[in-house]
Amino acid sequence: MQVLLNLVLALQLLSALAMIGLVLVQHGKGADMGASFGSGASGSLFGATGSANFLSRSTAVCATVFFVCTLALAYMSNTRTTAPQAESILDRAAPISAPASGAAAIPGATAPAAVQPAASATSN
Repeated sequence: MQVLLNLVLALQLLSALAMIGLVLVQHGKGADMGASFGSGASGSLFGATGSANFLSRSTAVCATVFFVCTLALAYMSNTRTTAPQAESILDRAAPISAPASGAAAIPGATAPAAVQPAASATSN
């Protein structure tokens, strides 16, 4: 199921990129006005009107593939069964310990060491 999900996702990404490229290659409706005044924009690889039909149909095919992939991904993510997940430390209850008192209650603090009286170097 994961392989099919990745395949549909890759197909969706490729169709989206192709659709973006096809839309950017097309020229707007106002661009044909320049061709009527002799700018030469009508002479293209596909002929005078062939590019508009080819590019618009290709864009429609890419859009259809994109929407079908989107619906398939939505369906697969909604019907996917959840596998039992490993238990997280956050799912467990906190251990109960005896409350600490004094310096041990401060995080990172250590209990003070016993102070030994220093030997007196003074003599009478």
